[in-house]
Amino acid sequence: MEKITSRENAKVKYACRLASSGAFRRAEGRFLAEGRKLCPELCRGAELETLFCTESALEKCPELSELPGEHYLVEDHVADKLADVGTHQGVFGVFRTPVHTLEEVKTGGRYLALERVQDPGNVGTLLRSAAAFGFDGVLLSDGCASVFAPKTLRASMGAAVRIPVIEAGKMPEAIALLREKGITCLAAALYQSQPLSAAASSCPDGVCVVIGSEGQGLTDETIAACTGTVRIPMTDRVESLNAGIAGSILLWHFREESL
Repeated sequence: MEKITSRENAKVKYACRLASSGAFRRAEGRFLAEGRKLCPELCRGAELETLFCTESALEKCPELSELPGEHYLVEDHVADKLADVGTHQGVFGVFRTPVHTLEEVKTGGRYLALERVQDPGNVGTLLRSAAAFGFDGVLLSDGCASVFAPKTLRASMGAAVRIPVIEAGKMPEAIALLREKGITCLAAALYQSQPLSAAASSCPDGVCVVIGSEGQGLTDETIAACTGTVRIPMTDRVESLNAGIAGSILLWHFREESL
């Protein structure tokens, strides 16, 4: 296995740029992930092109040598440059980004749609919940946190490649396309809403749960495009729930029937 000793190595600099720039990730169709558990997990749904690992990481997890792609040993100071956080596990992978489109949306499916949800932790949490509760895909509007940024990947725990993620652009237009397929689209909003307990958990033609940004919620245009609105009843001790928690509750309500 070739060893990289310089922080200025071209492959290392390329990987670091993938980690730091969403525009570069989109242009290259690749992303960087880190972690002894996360990298093998991501191999289940994305193509691993390049694996970087330290000698100590390889000693702790010799099974890493069985992963596909090109493998490089890196010295600790090189791993420090690749790392998104101060304490790292010495394992990093460059993956091809899976690509999914709105054409894959099907009647009868379960979907989550996020409009301008900007916190990577919330986006990652919701991807994980959508995968856990049997949803068929996640739609992201413009302005959402990047699914393949390091913080989002860590929060999703590999769910980012186990469930189709669709960059949908403008959410009202995406909602209109789903409704043409007979899918019931429910906005999480207070205005003229019904409590979640009153919403039928089974929608034969499909359902899409639509969640808005942490600070401002959904746009008026997106709410108007939806079939209806639902709210989560709660006490007056708190003003609201964050997007990750609220969305997960809604996803559980509309979970796969066999769960």
